[in-house]
Order: sequence, then C-alpha cells, then structure tokens
Amino acid sequence: MKFTQTSLPGVILIEPLVRGDARGFFIETYRADIFRANGIDQTFLQDNHSRSARGVLRGLHYQEPYAQGKLVRCVRGELFDVAVDIRRGSPAFGQWYGTTLSEENKAMLWVPVGFAHGFCALTDDAELVYKATEIYHPEADRSIRWNDPEIGVEWPITAPSLSAKDAAAPLLHDAELPSFA
Repeated sequence: MKFTQTSLPGVILIEPLVRGDARGFFIETYRADIFRANGIDQTFLQDNHSRSARGVLRGLHYQEPYAQGKLVRCVRGELFDVAVDIRRGSPAFGQWYGTTLSEENKAMLWVPVGFAHGFCALTDDAELVYKATEIYHPEADRSIRWNDPEIGVEWPITAPSLSAKDAAAPLLHDAELPSFA
C-alpha cells in the first residue's frame, strides 16, 4: 500500500496494491501492522455502508462528543470525498482536502478525529464503505453546512440533493465544535 500525506496534516490518501488478472482482483483494504507503521494506529469499532444516487451530497458530518476517525473507500461508482479540519486552534482550521474515490482507483482516505467528513455521488448508485473508530451516537451527530463560504469546498456539483439535516446545518463559525488539546 502507498500512504500519502495530504495538504491537511493527518489526512492520508491510501492506494492499495491491486493484484488482478482475467478472473478479477484482490486487495487488502486494512491491515493493522501496515497502517500502524504508516501513522494510523487506531482501533475500529464500526463498519458502515452507504449508497447514494448521482448528485446526493452527504456532509459535512462529525460527532460531538464521541469523535470518530473514518477510513473511507468507494466500492461502486465514483465519489468526491472531503475532509475539513474543525480543530479550533489548528493552523489548518477550516481548511479542506478533497479527492475522487472510485470503484476504479480503489483509493481510500483516512479522515482522523478532529475533521468533518462529507462526500457527493458523481455516478448513479455510488457506494461508500467506511470503518469508524467510534460507534455512531445519534445524540452526538453534528454537521456543518456543505457550502459554507468560510470553508469554500469546491464541490464538483452545483445543485446537490441534500437531507433536511444537511440543508439546515450551521456554518462553521456557529457549529458546536469539539475541543481538542
């Protein structure tokens, strides 16, 4: 696997080694010793699978309290995946990183604790699977507005399909953010 530090400290793009032939392919998507050697020493407590139609945008999500780190990958179609630094006092506070994850490139993104996460589906029936370092707590579910001008994510879609929660999400400066030492 190839681990590449992105422009946001701690957010890592992971490109697995694909072993394939005429029958199909095999990839390792997670191996504790290799991840640990590359700076991701986490215990994952929950796996999730999400399917979205073209144009659906989910995010920018995080939990407060019970922050989650997420290891995300697209297993069907293509997604634009985003991480936003929400650690008050961080030199990168409010900055974002985005990349295309797809069934074809098989890349993964590590979104550590302290970052909001979101994605939009670029193809029909795009599917995201991810491992989380904390279980989902509905009462801790938080979000930041997807098009907050202070953050300025350059989404590849202009009129996304949003949930009511995401459409009404607060701006970054009004959000209930976690405290990080």
